[in-house]
Amino acid sequence: MADEGVDVSAVGVPTRNGFKNGYNSYKNGQTNQEAKHQNGCSKNGKNGLPPKIHPKPFEMFEQTPLLIAVLTYLGYGILILFGHLHDLMCQLGMTKPPVATETVKEVNLLAENSTASIWPHTIIWDLPKMKAHVLKQAKLTTKQYGCGVCSSRHELGNLAIHKELEDLLAEFVGTEAAITFGMGFATNSLNMPTLVGKGCLILSDELNHASLVLGSRLSGASIRVFKHNSMKDLEDKLRNAVIFGQPRTHRPWKKILIVVEGIFSMEGSIVNLPDIIALKKKYRAYLYLDEAHSIGALGPDGRGVVNYYNCDPSDVDVMMGTFTKSFGGAGGYIAGSKKLINYLRASSHSCCYASSLPGPVVAQILTSMKIIMGKDGTDDGMKRICQLAWNTRYFRRRLHEMGFIVYGSSDSPVIPVLIYCPGKIASFSRFCYERGLAVVVVGFPATPIIESRSRLCLSAAHTKEMLDEALDIIQEIGSKLTMKYSRAPVPSFSEMDPEFRVRYKMLPDTANGKD
Repeated sequence: MADEGVDVSAVGVPTRNGFKNGYNSYKNGQTNQEAKHQNGCSKNGKNGLPPKIHPKPFEMFEQTPLLIAVLTYLGYGILILFGHLHDLMCQLGMTKPPVATETVKEVNLLAENSTASIWPHTIIWDLPKMKAHVLKQAKLTTKQYGCGVCSSRHELGNLAIHKELEDLLAEFVGTEAAITFGMGFATNSLNMPTLVGKGCLILSDELNHASLVLGSRLSGASIRVFKHNSMKDLEDKLRNAVIFGQPRTHRPWKKILIVVEGIFSMEGSIVNLPDIIALKKKYRAYLYLDEAHSIGALGPDGRGVVNYYNCDPSDVDVMMGTFTKSFGGAGGYIAGSKKLINYLRASSHSCCYASSLPGPVVAQILTSMKIIMGKDGTDDGMKRICQLAWNTRYFRRRLHEMGFIVYGSSDSPVIPVLIYCPGKIASFSRFCYERGLAVVVVGFPATPIIESRSRLCLSAAHTKEMLDEALDIIQEIGSKLTMKYSRAPVPSFSEMDPEFRVRYKMLPDTANGKD
């Protein structure tokens, strides 16, 4: 795969994994292609944005108050002590483990598996027209191809509908080609070892998903971790890698691969993509972008963080994503150059040995993607993209105004609300559930020990009335549990910002939150 959009025929000898080094096509670390900005973003607005519009989302990571940190550590100590005591009592027959009981039949959902998404809720909520359309396509595909293929893509599992999805996906994300896989987690963990190996260097964001961490370890490449979204730390590590090379031998690294996410799933922050592209070009590295939580949710066209920043998709060497969030399906994909995709098709463990996507799931993904792209003949997809963007800003602004510590970027639909104390984690979830609101709470070891949180994830199907009801419940429980720790000034961003309203042309009526 040629880096930085350089002509394949002009670069060096291909390496074993489909990449080319391309070093002789650069001058002073910059590409000779003059059609792009130095920061890696497109001049011509090809992703649907006006030229030179690069949003700078507000981002906040308020420091944990000292008293709360001390109480949190103390709380975990007491929790561990009582846990051991409970285990002892169970062994002595003095108490019994808890058993499941009957639950309520209906709750409002701000939950995990619909992270930053649009389409899963089109089935959950009362949208009969959309539901009927999606289910009709899935039913027809089931009759044609059956419920599953029971084979890998290299044997009997390669269907015409897979090719249709990959062609549409490449068009959607703006790359030459794409390949799909049956499992999102395996898309990272089993393909990264195919792309890099011994003698290569991976520069990984410290908050990358477990699938990226596992894939990096399985690859056998050297791994160095840089501070979350810190361009200074990333550049320092890139510079040192170029200057000093490999340990002991000081030979140049075969490849340097920067690995980041579009939206970081636990922090709710958006990657600083333009600056990372600039650094990648300057130091002749490669970029692996995981868009699992951003594809279908970010950008005026819903095409992910590349679309959000109006960058050129060709500047991202490996563009990965999943179908489990915004498309309501299963599996994952990798998009990039034809050379990269052909190599993965032949060499990827996930393609060679794993079962391919079932036909009905592919039909669900195709239908959802066509709606987002407007290929169904309606503007419903665009309305949903704008609705989700409006919901995100509105919900985040209200939480900040209430006094909660909220992590992440202003345009990220993944919204972590900090809880801290371990005793409040289960209480917050239980009290919300009793009032008809289902939330996801996360604690150590999934988060740092003093940063337990509730991760709220919004959908385009949430109306303003739903959000207001959820906010009222959260405010009540937050006051009851004394969770309003924030001492920072209320951020100034809003769903009424002129720049925001210019980027999203079909925003809902702010009076009722509906189109």
